[in-house]
Amino acid sequence: MKKVYVAMSADIIHVGHIKIIQKAKSLGDVFVGVLSDEAIAEYKRYPLMPLKERMEIISHLDGVSHVVEQNTLDYENNLRLIKPDYVVHGDDWRTGIQSTVRDKVIRILSEWGGQLVEIPYTKNVSIEQMRTQIDGQ
Repeated sequence: MKKVYVAMSADIIHVGHIKIIQKAKSLGDVFVGVLSDEAIAEYKRYPLMPLKERMEIISHLDGVSHVVEQNTLDYENNLRLIKPDYVVHGDDWRTGIQSTVRDKVIRILSEWGGQLVEIPYTKNVSIEQMRTQIDGQ
């Protein structure tokens, strides 16, 4: 069976996360790398839930076979360890802070013939938007 890697912060699970996991499941055995608290804080803000709780939640989602910690925004360590056939991500990382991470993922995957699979970003369902709505009420 093909190995598929997905990385996410998973602070608040939303429909965009589910769509990514469903796509990953259609490609093979799904490994989810849950970003550490420190990794999230580097580019967003400190997460609402601690890593262990987020990993526990992800482990119970349909389609997820393995949950691992991703200690940095950079995927390299987990990619070299797991050697996935595919990495699945939303297409929102083509620009902005994550664009260099994306480029590196593509380079590393090419070493063993792996592929990046991008799905359209789910509009209007980001964690940041949810937090703004909650804080505004």
